[in-house]
Amino acid sequence: MRLTGIVVVALLLIVLAVAAWAVSRRRSGERPAGEARAQPARLEVSVRTLVESFGPRDEGHPENLDRAATWIRGELERAGGKVSDQPFQIGGATYRNVSAFFGPDTRDRIVVGAHYDTAGPLPGADDNASGVAGVLELARLLGSSPLKRRVELVAYPLEEPPYFASAQMGSAFHARALKEQGVQVRSMICLEMIGYFSDAPDSQEFPVSALRLTYPTRGNFILIVGRLGQGGVVRRVRNRMQRAAAPLDVRSLVAPASIPGVDFSDHRNYWNEGWDAVMITDSAFYRNPNYHDERDTPDTLDYQRMARVVDGVLAAVVAEAG
Repeated sequence: MRLTGIVVVALLLIVLAVAAWAVSRRRSGERPAGEARAQPARLEVSVRTLVESFGPRDEGHPENLDRAATWIRGELERAGGKVSDQPFQIGGATYRNVSAFFGPDTRDRIVVGAHYDTAGPLPGADDNASGVAGVLELARLLGSSPLKRRVELVAYPLEEPPYFASAQMGSAFHARALKEQGVQVRSMICLEMIGYFSDAPDSQEFPVSALRLTYPTRGNFILIVGRLGQGGVVRRVRNRMQRAAAPLDVRSLVAPASIPGVDFSDHRNYWNEGWDAVMITDSAFYRNPNYHDERDTPDTLDYQRMARVVDGVLAAVVAEAG
């Protein structure tokens, strides 16, 4: 009996040691073998398809935007989402948001969105085929994730000029419709340029020079941006992303919306409806020299680090929905 007790205690200690090791690995961002992760190759295929098959994707080519929307819809359906369109008309042309729903039909939900249009007849690989590719990869991974709240993934047109910061942005139509339907958005995550990274010295610029004292000057991190008063959602998203996106460096910024770049995407329209929203970004023109340029092509993106961004966003979404 005494020997048996010693054996039992020893076995318990071994089990506890293994459990502690597994937890420490998980907290450091490493995942158990076999757990689903974003695939760089799939992200690259999505970016290249949007750039090479549906361009130009600016507001002056609504027929191409519609073809892109049809393709996005098909990818979301193949991922297992319940898909719907939200068409709207501007200037005699019809555009549409495309949404996919995962998880139970709860009154409150988490929204993850990205725009699929470009600023003029440009390739728009980072801006913003990268964000749409991230949304599609999230859809492929969410089917095996436990969700207690509804998650809505949505792709928008008309984020870029001449409609930027107007009530005619695709995301503005979407946010207003949710408000009118009585939906409660727990949090919105906007994927805005998530594929460009650089390890070169001084490759990262800032809207305020003082930020150089606290942020890396190499553009090799991903940034979570929120506005003043919404630090809670920024912290939640950052904490989940840091663990799941490792070894990618995850940084956050909570700042006034008046700082250039803080409200430069679709999350602004959810702020306007009173909801918490953050932007996940590689910082756009503060890093990427190809911003709004014909050089913004698929071969300039880092799909390995982009996949780690998606891993981080997936962890944040599942936590928000749990």
